[in-house]
Amino acid sequence: MNLPDKYKTVVGESVGEFRDRGSKFLGYCYPVLDEEEWQEKLLAIKKLHPKSRHHCYAYRIGREGNNFRANDDGEPSGTAGRPILGQIDSFELINVFVVVVRYFGGTKLGTSGLINAYKTCAYEALSQANIIEKTVEDIYRLTFDYGLMSNVMNALKKGNLNVVKQVFETIAYIEIALPQSEVQDTLLLLKARIGNLHLEEVDEKTDINGLTCEYLMTR
Repeated sequence: MNLPDKYKTVVGESVGEFRDRGSKFLGYCYPVLDEEEWQEKLLAIKKLHPKSRHHCYAYRIGREGNNFRANDDGEPSGTAGRPILGQIDSFELINVFVVVVRYFGGTKLGTSGLINAYKTCAYEALSQANIIEKTVEDIYRLTFDYGLMSNVMNALKKGNLNVVKQVFETIAYIEIALPQSEVQDTLLLLKARIGNLHLEEVDEKTDINGLTCEYLMTR
């Protein structure tokens, strides 16, 4: 499956509010990367609003789009979690968790009223979010002998590469972030420049004495 290099997500927390016939709905939006993170956010919201009977939520995590969940938390089936998830998808966001807290106002809203309330509150929270577009990047670590220091630094400078960490102690290494679609070509060019080779002389199996290149993670 060919996945896009760019995706939209949120930075920081945002909050939205909606009221209908006495019921008060508070929506909270957070960036999350895994199950542990969204569970921590949900627990924090439950502690913040212990008197609320409903903490309904949804999330979508990962570029593949198949890691998602919608939870009604005691509301009639399909009236809360799905409308919240629908708003996350409407904004075309991933790695996002939205929880909506309800304080009952004494008047039942009915199925359509609940769907509208949770949908609208989620929309309000997402509308306040700081939405950014991120490029999918692979992080690689270049570990090298100090004799290659000049070659490595010149190669990084010529390639205008994004250095995310550098350590010069007993062992020297530099971590770089590469757009995922450009990884193969960039690593070959780095090898050629560091090893003082022509690009045509380099392939994936080429070893440069004193240099190792290790994949760390995707972000």
